[in-house]
Amino acid sequence: MSECQWLKKASGYELSGELTRDTVPALWATIQDWEPTSSECEVSLEETHRVDSAGMAMLIHLIQHAKNSNCHIMLSFVPEQLRTLFQLSNIETMLVNHIKK
Repeated sequence: MSECQWLKKASGYELSGELTRDTVPALWATIQDWEPTSSECEVSLEETHRVDSAGMAMLIHLIQHAKNSNCHIMLSFVPEQLRTLFQLSNIETMLVNHIKK
């Protein structure tokens, strides 16, 4: 298991490691106190190596958390595994405006 980290980068934020049911609770404890400071924020998933349904749910909560603070999150480098989860969960249309092409 690879711990997932929430890192501030010059261009936004990055999630790295595994985003799974084992790592999400500790990660969410860190992220839920985050207050966006701009109207748009990029979250890179380039260094995220594994994502399960708990990770997908956390990302949906992160998008909603940001929206409640008037911030629009764009996910970049979305892994194919996560795209498949979006499709299987029938939520890809809900997230289409949050995935950077």
